[in-house]
Amino acid sequence: MKFIGPESQGTLSVRELLENRRDSLVLELLTEGVDLDRPVVDSDISSPGLALAGYTNRVPEGRMQVFGETEITYLATLSESEKRDRLAGLFGFDIPAVFVTKGQEVPQEMVTLANEAGIPVFRSSLTTKDFYLRIKPYLAAAVAPQVTLHGSLADVYGVGLLFVGPSGVGKSECVLDLVERGHRLVADDLVFAERRGHDVILGRGHPRQRHHMEIRGVGIIDIPRLFGIRAIRQQKRIEVVVHLEHWADDGDYSRTGLEVQTQAILGVELPSVTIPLNPGKNITVISEVLAMNHLLRFTGVDSAAAFDQSVKDSMRPVREYLEEDYE
Repeated sequence: MKFIGPESQGTLSVRELLENRRDSLVLELLTEGVDLDRPVVDSDISSPGLALAGYTNRVPEGRMQVFGETEITYLATLSESEKRDRLAGLFGFDIPAVFVTKGQEVPQEMVTLANEAGIPVFRSSLTTKDFYLRIKPYLAAAVAPQVTLHGSLADVYGVGLLFVGPSGVGKSECVLDLVERGHRLVADDLVFAERRGHDVILGRGHPRQRHHMEIRGVGIIDIPRLFGIRAIRQQKRIEVVVHLEHWADDGDYSRTGLEVQTQAILGVELPSVTIPLNPGKNITVISEVLAMNHLLRFTGVDSAAAFDQSVKDSMRPVREYLEEDYE
């Protein structure tokens, strides 16, 4: 598989977060003159918790903090000096931004200390629960680990097949044939892959490409205009990596499917198959079978393993007879 460029982390600044999610998060900036170009590198977001009680050994660097009703009411129980010391200790860490939920009144000491530390403070009228529900998916997507791949991605029977291989091997032609048979194009030639959570790899195309394909000998074609809007989708989870290569007489190709092959993308091991191409081979039908076989495995049926076990079971009487033949 050809990786175009190194693996990288998505980039986001507090300013971009404010511009993109001001309305959905109902944000109000309370600190004026603070630098909003501070980078957000952690997709997680948490509450200060024990840090407000003075225990700061476990405060994560680079993570935004949320003050809910519990945190604000706890601050109200502290004396002015205690409140200042606890907040100063927390704001001494690298915190991109602070959010106060439920439209609560924010202590003036908090705004003053945040200004001194250069940390933006926002207030939201959302409940703490709703605030988390809205911001977490956005952060997960914005700063997800990502890499650019050379290949073609298609949705075949709901399974994301990523076709990779050398230039000119026929990746685009294969996906075009799949589209003609009713399947859906996600991206051609250039696939942006990003990791969501621990084991989900999402693939999408370049926004300027807009589901165009390059077919050698024909040129650039517009898939949604030719086949309709149902022939495309914006993104799809990559579930199987399909390596296409020219047939080699000395190639070692799987004959039974018992061998398990995987391909690592952003640290996630995905099922992988290698399909050798020669004249007359119907790679489109093979791709459909790959997708259906992958779905079948999810139901607990492994055709290759079941056939192998059936052969072994049929040989058992003969083996037992030979083992007990003492003549």
